Amino acid sequence: MSEGMKLPRFSVGVGDRFGHQAKAQLAACILAAKQGVDVIPVWNKSNREHMIIGSEPSKTREAADAAVKALGWTRPYFVDADHINLKTVDRFLAPCDFFTLDVAEQIGQAAKPEDVAAFVSRHPELVGTVTIPRLDATFKTDEAFVGGVANKFLAAVQHAGAIYRLLVEKKGAGRFVPEISMDETDLPQTPIELLIILAMIADEKIPIQTIAPKFTGRFNKGVDYVGDVAQFAKEFNEDLAAIAFAVERYGLPENLKLSVHSGSDKFSIYQAIHEAVERFGAGVHLKTAGTTWLEELIGLAEADGAGLAIAKEVYAEAYAHSKELCAPYATVIDIDATKLPLPKDVDGWTSAQFTSALRHDQENPEYNQSFRQLLHVGFKVAAKMGPRYLQALEANEAIVARNVTSNLFDRHIKPVFLGR
Repeated sequence: MSEGMKLPRFSVGVGDRFGHQAKAQLAACILAAKQGVDVIPVWNKSNREHMIIGSEPSKTREAADAAVKALGWTRPYFVDADHINLKTVDRFLAPCDFFTLDVAEQIGQAAKPEDVAAFVSRHPELVGTVTIPRLDATFKTDEAFVGGVANKFLAAVQHAGAIYRLLVEKKGAGRFVPEISMDETDLPQTPIELLIILAMIADEKIPIQTIAPKFTGRFNKGVDYVGDVAQFAKEFNEDLAAIAFAVERYGLPENLKLSVHSGSDKFSIYQAIHEAVERFGAGVHLKTAGTTWLEELIGLAEADGAGLAIAKEVYAEAYAHSKELCAPYATVIDIDATKLPLPKDVDGWTSAQFTSALRHDQENPEYNQSFRQLLHVGFKVAAKMGPRYLQALEANEAIVARNVTSNLFDRHIKPVFLGR
């Protein structure tokens, strides 16, 4: 497969809703480098977020480039066109060099019968007894099983191929990093299913460098993992084994690694990720996003005065428009409305009360994950404030940046990549 731009072993997707925290985020990667581990920043922002905020992908690139220049970062870095498809890709072509190919709409759509039949006949090694090195279990399949997996995922992979070929046409082969997102499906893929999907991707000649499969449990926005940690660890290790085998068997890029989407704040699985990655000598891409926006709010609240007033105003508006704000994220949030404080009560809170409710510290009895999730999806409120919100960030830059850097380094990078 094509040589060219390569994503290093460890990378972290850093969302920056309002384009003001690139330096603070990069500072966390610099702290990791000082401790001997390269964690490469990938600034990700989806078309939906750009539409809500009224921003352009070019501004994400400008913020990343400016941070890199200001802090003297000499390692690689990337700007991700997050969850793009053929309809939305155009505005991302020039500024981005990492593309998350979104095939959610195509997963489960029946592929053409002749294409399924051709895939099955091309891959006799997937029919019968299949052994994946480093896994104890063997997998018994038949043509009907392989065809069933192809019928569920082949149309999606073919769509990813169409997006990839457009990117090659517009940007040139090897001039960007492709990722495929397979996490928006009903059930986690088994190791044999992931192997079959990777065979499809190889057939499409997409040199993916990361893949985001579906894992067991819930990956709600901005809060901890909900599910069986032992089962997650088992699936994560199995996926690493399937990837290693597919790289060898199908000639996929040797740096192909797992991507954990909605990975921010999934504290209870970070040790399992770190241990698995070390065991396999593998890489991992941890994708965080709205956690930075929440640290902005925490920083404003911590600053007290006008900053706290803006944070309270954001909550009051988010509370008033909760149905509208939550609708696009309904599958990735679990808010208990009875746990949401009334805005009139929040209006009387101190700085410490607001930050205690919002900061993701599970040992703090005042932490309120419903409050946190509502504010996580409430960035549209701040976007409507326009310059007033941005000016508040700039006026309180130091305290906001300290929260952003500490959150990314201490709560995310250290446990996942440094194992501490």
